[in-house]
Amino acid sequence: MVTLQQVRSSNSKIATALPPGLVAVFAGATNGIGETSLKQFAKNAVKPRIYFLGRSKASGDRVRADLQKLNPEGEYIFISADLSRLRSVDEVCREIKRKESAINLLFLTTGTAVTGKETEEGLHYPIAVAYYARLRFIVNLLRLLQNATGLRRVVTVLAGTKEGAVNKNDFQMRQSSLLSLAGRGHIVSMTTLALEAVAQTAPSVSFIHNYPGAVKTNLGNDVEGLFGAIFRSVFRILFFVVGPFVEIPVDEAGERHVFFATSARFPERGEGAGAGVPLPQDVAVARGTDGKAGSGVYSIDNHAESAPPKVEQLLAQLREDGTAKKVWSDVEEQFVRVTGSLSI
Repeated sequence: MVTLQQVRSSNSKIATALPPGLVAVFAGATNGIGETSLKQFAKNAVKPRIYFLGRSKASGDRVRADLQKLNPEGEYIFISADLSRLRSVDEVCREIKRKESAINLLFLTTGTAVTGKETEEGLHYPIAVAYYARLRFIVNLLRLLQNATGLRRVVTVLAGTKEGAVNKNDFQMRQSSLLSLAGRGHIVSMTTLALEAVAQTAPSVSFIHNYPGAVKTNLGNDVEGLFGAIFRSVFRILFFVVGPFVEIPVDEAGERHVFFATSARFPERGEGAGAGVPLPQDVAVARGTDGKAGSGVYSIDNHAESAPPKVEQLLAQLREDGTAKKVWSDVEEQFVRVTGSLSI
């Protein structure tokens, strides 16, 4: 386990271990884990240039004002967009690509508790937001990540280490509940397998899929009607009962995610591996999803520990039986159907 003290020590070295002017993109960054991680990153980096994305302009203005107070030397560009639409993701990525030739960090937290709803592009809404949109950002901005010097990293915050069986007959989980343990395992495995597919073409980039732990956020605020009221009530009651034992303060969650985003514990697989803040004493390079240390794709928990052997065995089985290929084929099929291309 990487301790909070080690996390803070590592983050305090970002200013000297990493170059000034890091370029980062935070998608889903105007509340919750995305917002707190964005602020911790901005606070510790030297003259960063950060694009942060969300729906609400008012929230974007609020966050930008906070960022300027935390680090006046940084540059903070808010882009308002509906990230449930792949075409909107493409528009945002085109805007970023017009301004940047390289990106050091892509940090993804888009998500929703809304279910049973279709997007105008014909995707199941929660899967569109938490899965297809995130992958669209990755493939669209992959070349800019590969162009970066030093740190080249993707962090997607969902539920790494909680991988489970994949329902090959219902990738978008229209017939099952994403709020169930089976539903969580399904989308978590698909996310990890999709990252592995992208990593095959980008060995110079490090990919992290993490579980944030029990962080109290605004989850469910976008769910309308009676179900939304019930969901939020249950969520509050659960945190009231078990929160004192398991809750991770939101600021601490931000600190931990900045460690995930910047530490050399999670190196890329290819040439130049090891980019990031040098490892604290007694902290080793993490084990990748293939069971090998430093292999470039990592499924980790909130303590920066790699997935247990049973998860590695499950992922190996999903690769061997062809599920991994079917998962990525579905991603490509949906990208082409909706946008007309595999990437912009």
